Amino acid sequence: MARIILKNPREIEALRRANHLVAETFRMLEEHVRPGVSLSELDRLAETFIRDHGAEPAYKGYAPNGVPFPGTICASVNEVICHGIPTNRKLRDGDIIGVDIGVRMDGFYGDACYTYTVGHVSPAVRRLVDTARDCLNAGLAAVRPGARLGDVGHAIQSLAESRGYGVVREYTGHGIGRRLHEEPTVYHWGKLGSGLKLTAGMVFTVEPMINLGSPETQLLADHWTVVTADGKPSAQFEHTIVVTDSGHDVLSR
Repeated sequence: MARIILKNPREIEALRRANHLVAETFRMLEEHVRPGVSLSELDRLAETFIRDHGAEPAYKGYAPNGVPFPGTICASVNEVICHGIPTNRKLRDGDIIGVDIGVRMDGFYGDACYTYTVGHVSPAVRRLVDTARDCLNAGLAAVRPGARLGDVGHAIQSLAESRGYGVVREYTGHGIGRRLHEEPTVYHWGKLGSGLKLTAGMVFTVEPMINLGSPETQLLADHWTVVTADGKPSAQFEHTIVVTDSGHDVLSR
């Protein structure tokens, strides 16, 4: 896959519109994420909203592993790290759910993830969710021309591990543009000064997955759902960004 570098302002604005729709979909879902609501209902709401706004779900039917993903959203509850399938499972008080949304609009992709809390969560789970959000922001703060991708991963890893959490290694951020997944691969761990040098126009996601316990993972038999090996909760936040001349711009804010 070619690394995507956007120089044309019209392309960047098209990418921004796709990612803005992702952000609006999260905002729409917020009032519906509550105890008793099924994952399939959230999926239906998201798909309707996306299609009503002139876009199509990016994940539905996506099959890089040979198994088409069946939903519009990835719905990852509690110990599910990522790629959770939206089933008829109903949310319960105290759950957390990481919702990952991708859209294709006017030839460009938008992609982001947000972890919602459901009702009243425990203090330990609340700290996990807050740390996952802080890790995303720490990674974003390291993005600027001349920096290295290893700087981004180092910022995330250092913060998470300083608070006693595990950082998932196997699943990463990625370039994005006219394809859902492009180069480069964005690791959420790493060494300062290592990896690809960032230049203006690069577009990629940063999407750390932070575990309450061990960073170890397990892929379930459906070939999609990834869970923590120790059964403890995991939380994730993700943004799509473009590197600018002076820093970066969050397209999916």
